[in-house]
Amino acid sequence: MFPQDRTQLRQMFFSAWQKYNTKQAMEPLEQLIASIIEQHPEYHALLSNPQDQLDKDYTPEMGQTNPFLHMAMHISIQEQLGTQRPAGVITLYQSLLAKLGDAHEVEHQMMECLGQMIWEAQRNNTMPNEQTYIDCLNKLLSTV
Repeated sequence: MFPQDRTQLRQMFFSAWQKYNTKQAMEPLEQLIASIIEQHPEYHALLSNPQDQLDKDYTPEMGQTNPFLHMAMHISIQEQLGTQRPAGVITLYQSLLAKLGDAHEVEHQMMECLGQMIWEAQRNNTMPNEQTYIDCLNKLLSTV
């Protein structure tokens, strides 16, 4: 779905936001990207300034969240819901939504589990484990 090159990925965000702001026709993925950006006003200025952001690094040591990673995780969750994969993700999402009452907050909570699954896969040099993700979401559901 996304290019592997960081510059190309960021260009997708910049392009979708520019098209959204100038009311140009957009592909479905661009529409999804723009809707995620729209929910994050804290990123609007940086997305309007691509030359300063294209090569910028975001590290934990800098104390900043990587806005591109954050928005890409929102998109990943939207894709999970759209494809109903992993199995059970929609039911867990709906249950979390019933408890929290805010879809954006539900996605933020789910990101913790998604990030953990990705981190473990990278650390272990394995494919992401969907069951680990679902288990984490179940645990999350029991604690909220």
